[in-house]
Amino acid sequence: MTSELVMMIEPMRGPAARTGVRPSPEQVWAWLAEVPDPEIPVVSVVDLGIVRDVAWTDAGALMVTVTPTYSGCPATDVIGHDIRAKLLREGVEQVVLRVQLSPAWTTDWLSEAARVKLREYGIAPPGQRAASAADGLAESLMGLGKAHGAGELSCPRCGSMHTEMISRFGSTPCKSLHRCMDCREPFDHFKCH
Repeated sequence: MTSELVMMIEPMRGPAARTGVRPSPEQVWAWLAEVPDPEIPVVSVVDLGIVRDVAWTDAGALMVTVTPTYSGCPATDVIGHDIRAKLLREGVEQVVLRVQLSPAWTTDWLSEAARVKLREYGIAPPGQRAASAADGLAESLMGLGKAHGAGELSCPRCGSMHTEMISRFGSTPCKSLHRCMDCREPFDHFKCH
């Protein structure tokens, strides 16, 4: 069963409406790859895997399907606004933003480019997700008792595995705060979801 919210964005006239030319889905994907995530601006909404699909409807609107990183993410409205603004600037006349909550977003949807960009920005990227929901729940419950993640996470600054968790919650709900015991620098870790 799919849980979704469909929101229609007000149609606006742009160059594409005057020329009657529809950009290809590949061109739309390229434009969306330029829309930064509002919380981590070095990665795009495409890098994060938030954009699930782009397609032209029979009515001539461009439908962009997005899945937020989690249903309560405070950046979801900003992401929708930024996607709309980018496409309207590029001349798309009518945009339908389709927010799809199921299947739920997972860090497995991060591109390899996103993982590299996160590390270069100083955020440790997430590891691989558990093989099943039951494994994920068990792993999460076992993780609650850990005082720190020593030896499990490499420092994105120096590469050392000698790290510790300072807090399960970092600068945003999707990150935890860690410290490298060798270079002594704090860093965020993008949690595995």
